[in-house]
Amino acid sequence: MSPHHGGADWAAVEAVAVLALAVGAAGYAAALWAARHRSPWPVRRTVLWFAGLGCAGASLLGPLAAAAHGSFAAHMVVHLLLGMAAPLLLVLGAPVTLALRALPVAGARCLARLLRSRPVRVLSHPVVAGTLNAGGLWVLYDTGLYAAMHASAPVHAAVHAHVMLAGYLFTAAVVGVDPDPHRGSLRLRAAVLVGYLTVHAVLAKRLYGDPPAGVGTADAQLGSRIMYYGGDAVDVALLVVFFAQWYAAGRTRAAPAVSWTAGLRPPARSRPGPRARRRARRAGPG
Repeated sequence: MSPHHGGADWAAVEAVAVLALAVGAAGYAAALWAARHRSPWPVRRTVLWFAGLGCAGASLLGPLAAAAHGSFAAHMVVHLLLGMAAPLLLVLGAPVTLALRALPVAGARCLARLLRSRPVRVLSHPVVAGTLNAGGLWVLYDTGLYAAMHASAPVHAAVHAHVMLAGYLFTAAVVGVDPDPHRGSLRLRAAVLVGYLTVHAVLAKRLYGDPPAGVGTADAQLGSRIMYYGGDAVDVALLVVFFAQWYAAGRTRAAPAVSWTAGLRPPARSRPGPRARRRARRAGPG
């Protein structure tokens, strides 16, 4: 909670953040325990998930969160951690895959139906997810919302929830590793990713000379640099993951298809040609 904002509302926002992080950690740990008898879960997935929760916690609680109320530069660090780094790490933690392994059959079927539902299909479309993510940033900095979020605890919580969820949806839509029955094509995801990177860079440059109301020039320039160069660092990680998936998909398509009956039947004998049949007839039996 910021030292400049006392009261029950801000304490409640902090408590909700702690609760959400605790649920995320406990839920993942419980799923690991429930699925312990199945094939081993990759350790890197667990590390990535908890690293993502750590990024989210650092941006919502403690000194950085307090500093973000009075510093545009600190606010931009929060934006990078909460809206870009944490979503990428959490998505690579594959929570849906783990949940499908851990849930009983009935629960896994319910989750699968939810993934196939129309609302999830719409929200997980790369264009929709990219618009929610990039569009939300333009609304935040191009209206009075930035000032409002630092004056009102509910608005502050709503903005941070949107930044986190929109970042997760976008990242999952572009480089998700969990099952997705509506996943867009590689070309579509590539186009959306390039478009998002462009919009993010343009917005950072715009804020350098035209910051939100109440932000000083020096603070705005430092914050815009953090957004531009820090965003580039996370964008490089996104691109590495995306092109690794593209390469893996290309290798999968190039691999020859093997029937599940391969090796169960003897190879078919070739039929002898006409000359061989005539020689066999002339030779007679024996």
